[in-house]
Amino acid sequence: MSTPDQSGSTIPATLPLRNDLIGEEPYGAPQLDVPVCLNVNENPYPPDPKVVAAIAERVAAIAPTLNRYPDREHIELRQAFSDYLARESGVRLKIEQLWGANGSNEIMLQLFQAFGGPGRIALGADPTYSMYPEYARDTFTTWQLVHRNEDFTLDADATIEAIQDVKPSMVVLTSPNNPTGTSLPIGDLERILAVCEQVPVTGANEGVHPVVVVDEAYIEFRDSDVPTALPLIGSHANLAVSRTMSKAFAFAGARVGYVAASQGIIDCLRIVRMPYHLSAITQAAALAAFDHTDEQLARVAHLRETRQQTAQWLETLSYKGESIKVAPSASNFLLFGGCFDNRQRIFDELLSRGVLIRVVGPDGWLRVCMGTDEEMARFRETLTEVLPIVEQAE
Repeated sequence: MSTPDQSGSTIPATLPLRNDLIGEEPYGAPQLDVPVCLNVNENPYPPDPKVVAAIAERVAAIAPTLNRYPDREHIELRQAFSDYLARESGVRLKIEQLWGANGSNEIMLQLFQAFGGPGRIALGADPTYSMYPEYARDTFTTWQLVHRNEDFTLDADATIEAIQDVKPSMVVLTSPNNPTGTSLPIGDLERILAVCEQVPVTGANEGVHPVVVVDEAYIEFRDSDVPTALPLIGSHANLAVSRTMSKAFAFAGARVGYVAASQGIIDCLRIVRMPYHLSAITQAAALAAFDHTDEQLARVAHLRETRQQTAQWLETLSYKGESIKVAPSASNFLLFGGCFDNRQRIFDELLSRGVLIRVVGPDGWLRVCMGTDEEMARFRETLTEVLPIVEQAE
């Protein structure tokens, strides 16, 4: 029987865990059974009954074949990705330019496996998604950061300077950014792509240049004036755009992500993918969801409106005489605060009342995901109750 050490770990010291993993903990947001869960940026609305029926029908159809391996190239699903992106973003890509995996987390890990590694550097811009350094750690890639501007927009000049200085193999950008919700201007992206097409890569052969990865996990929640990076794929062979069905598509439990890029980048990912990494059941469920795209995305516009209304409401609040700030967001979540001297206490008070949000991002800030109308009403009611309690306790 394992005995927890002083850090609470039950991993025996006699196990040959990698030295760099000693003391590490599994990544993940708190997974708690509370009435209002607004911490992991899910679509709060369940799949339409038509979608549920379609999933059951497709899975039943392939169930008799589960003694055989699935299509390891998931050709039909890649065609569905292509059809969806042509409709959603007006960009038609060949199946050779698309690749799926078990959530965009696996897509990102495959990118780090293919383009990172010992002696390689990946460059990001903080604050950003807290899993990126873990992908780097797991692939023995050096992770470096350049700071964003005070309003959380990308500091393109500083990013370009860092690219020229450290010569990374990967530049990882997020639009909308997590946890801030900030979008990435296409002009800034084009400048960075142009630089990366000229800069060498530390630890690589002569003539090798960095890959630019744009993580668009939340892009469907964007306003009409916020662009996607997809149209640039045709003219930039060093660009990869990651997408997911987990967020706007209301499919988090199915674990389906995908990436759009040049065929060369896709073929690099095919080298590092595990055999038959996408199960037949996963592929069938995803195809059923794409058959009912309208139903799956039916609540996106409403969640966008909820985000706008919630941002306006949060900006009417104050904490210790200071107005609460809300970072401009093109996603389904809001980073708010900027003045919370004890954000953990606010989080704990909300949680004790059945409302779960997220302690993430820079000190002084909290993040809330958009829920149903009833969940958001409860969030507003509870935050209004909690803020004076925390103020008086200090």
